[in-house]
Amino acid sequence: MGELLTATHNFGVAPTRGTSAADTFKAALYLTSATINAATTVYSATGEVSGTNYSAGGITVTNGTAPIATNSSATAGVAYWTSSASFVYTNVTLSTAFDTVLLYNSTQSNKAVSVHTFGSQTITAGTFTLTMPSNTTTTALLRLSTT
Repeated sequence: MGELLTATHNFGVAPTRGTSAADTFKAALYLTSATINAATTVYSATGEVSGTNYSAGGITVTNGTAPIATNSSATAGVAYWTSSASFVYTNVTLSTAFDTVLLYNSTQSNKAVSVHTFGSQTITAGTFTLTMPSNTTTTALLRLSTT
């Protein structure tokens, strides 16, 4: 969380760290046996899935939604962000069970942003989609609050 508060990760287009360009974020999938959790600080290929049409490092996240910050009595200082598109892995075969996605910043030395788990999956010659939640103060993928 500290890196979110120190502008290590630039999700938007507002000038941060002397640049006006947003960073590039990626989403990598991990096996159920992998140790990817809140203590994960950087992307690693260890424990990452492998299979047909899956590239090590995962997919590039569509980041057209700038972070939003509120400061009203109803939301009490919430900052939030959700990618502008779902995470889609097209025509993949991943026959070993996986259950985790790591969102990381490839612009900033592959630093981890967040880890999300879901039910164990396998897929054969299909499309695997992680549908993103609505970009609101209560459902966004990343939410920081002063409450």
